[in-house]
Amino acid sequence: MPSWRPGRARLAILTHAFLLQLAAYIVRPASAYRAMELGVDPGLVGLIAASFALVPLLVAVFVGRWADRGRAWAALLLGAVVMVGAGAGLVFAAGSLGALLSWNAVIGLGHLLSVLGEQTMVAAAGRERRDGLDSAFGTFTFAGSLGQAAAPLILAGIGGGAVLPDTRPLMLAYTAACIGLLGVTFVLRRKGSHGADAEAPRPGWAALRVPAGTKRTMAGAILLSMFVLAAVDLIQVYLPALGVERQLPSWLIGVLLTVRAGATMVSRLGLARLTSRMGRNRLVVGSTLAAGGAVGLVAVPMHPVLLGGCLVVGGFALGVGQPLSMSIVTLAAPAGTTSTWLALRLSGNRLGQSAIPAILSAATASVGTSGIFVVTGVGLLGTAAVARALIPDDRG
Repeated sequence: MPSWRPGRARLAILTHAFLLQLAAYIVRPASAYRAMELGVDPGLVGLIAASFALVPLLVAVFVGRWADRGRAWAALLLGAVVMVGAGAGLVFAAGSLGALLSWNAVIGLGHLLSVLGEQTMVAAAGRERRDGLDSAFGTFTFAGSLGQAAAPLILAGIGGGAVLPDTRPLMLAYTAACIGLLGVTFVLRRKGSHGADAEAPRPGWAALRVPAGTKRTMAGAILLSMFVLAAVDLIQVYLPALGVERQLPSWLIGVLLTVRAGATMVSRLGLARLTSRMGRNRLVVGSTLAAGGAVGLVAVPMHPVLLGGCLVVGGFALGVGQPLSMSIVTLAAPAGTTSTWLALRLSGNRLGQSAIPAILSAATASVGTSGIFVVTGVGLLGTAAVARALIPDDRG
């Protein structure tokens, strides 16, 4: 099994993660702006996040079983091709809400394939040692966060001072990032990073038969991942809507989104050290509590500098949950089932991405856009309590 150390294959997978998140975090707020450009009620903007998650929710486990058979690179290739095709659709055929939702659903499928291929390769490289696994997933998610941070800068550069920017250049930028993603995928093929598991995959649904204690751990990690990712998605989608309500220019919203992503990057760089000092349980609970409080405060009208401070705290805390949930799932998964359990984790993510925004969209009329941030913060506080009960207190 390969080690997680500097090398061209490692650089290629980190570049792939960067470009994937760059593309995703360009297209998500761009789609929200496109919806408002089409005259869609802001209360329905959450449906864009839901459409992104719908198809992956249905197919994630099947893709995971496929990847466990040594097809991680094929998942990367198919995912990149799908995302490039969706970019063409957004540029040339996204003149209605229905078309916009359909193309976002296709992007969600391509994103799932790409993420699962990446995570399978990283898990195979970092599973030798527990601290190596935390470091591998921390570095991997840092690269993704770098893409998330760069995307709003592109939004700010293209949108300028307009409250509602022209979305066609943004869709072209997304497509260009996806073309780059496809190119890096072929580099990974040449480097031989196929990400196959060291053990033969378990047949059929036997991969899901694990002891009760392991199921509790998996459930806690999946729940944590689901709500943390949903919170990040809601910030991406609803902060532009909040900016329109408060008449904040798009460049400022872009900067605030970059601040959130930058804080997330910092937490992921030091993840292995934080985990060794606090243990996974304490770190998960503490970070999720902090995130809940910070996200809830975004609802309060305040100076942009204070708003940025809330997003710094929230971004740092939200950065912990995703890589730690990957480590927890990978460590608990029986040999030959890593991709399947990572896919189940992704399926939980997509459930959260589809159900939570849809529910909040329905509630927006009564609670308003600001109220979305309050509800999201409360949900994170509840997640911290559940994670405390389910995830073992592991000091390293």
